Amino acid sequence: MTNALERKFNLEQFRSISHAISTYDDPKLLLAHITEGIALTFKIKGCCTLVLDEKENQLFMVSSYGISQEYLEKGPIFIDEKDSALVKGEPVFIQDMQDDPRVQYPKQAADENIASMLSIPIKFRHTVTGVVRMYHNKVIAIGEEDMESLSVLFEHLGVVIENNGLKNVIDQFKVAMSNLPHRLLD
Repeated sequence: MTNALERKFNLEQFRSISHAISTYDDPKLLLAHITEGIALTFKIKGCCTLVLDEKENQLFMVSSYGISQEYLEKGPIFIDEKDSALVKGEPVFIQDMQDDPRVQYPKQAADENIASMLSIPIKFRHTVTGVVRMYHNKVIAIGEEDMESLSVLFEHLGVVIENNGLKNVIDQFKVAMSNLPHRLLD
């Protein structure tokens, strides 16, 4: 008989983060609060939110909590075409950061005292736009219900990130239009 893992992510925390996702005006502040909240809720070493730059085919860190600046600056994070949360569109767990071929920087992970990592995709519709990575100095044990709750929240986060990108494009278009001579606008 298998014992179910104790649920760490309760309905109140889910509601709180879900409300924040739908009401924050500042996406950077939202991401900072989400990464901190996840790290504290699950009592893990740290958490990072990374978004995909399709042109460079790599992930860029946009928020973090509990991870040193040295680790964050270890080098580019290229997309693993075979087995990443970004490609698979589902959570990927790496139990041993020092002995898994998918890990790009095992020495830096060891120096940072990171033993395991859980990556959960941030989705917009059927497209993965980034990942949230949860790091710990021992094996992370997260139950299926917590994993499902996080996946739902990160789908909502994907909508916010996509809408923010669209808003930026519209704002840039408005600025460009306002700089055109009036005779071209008539």
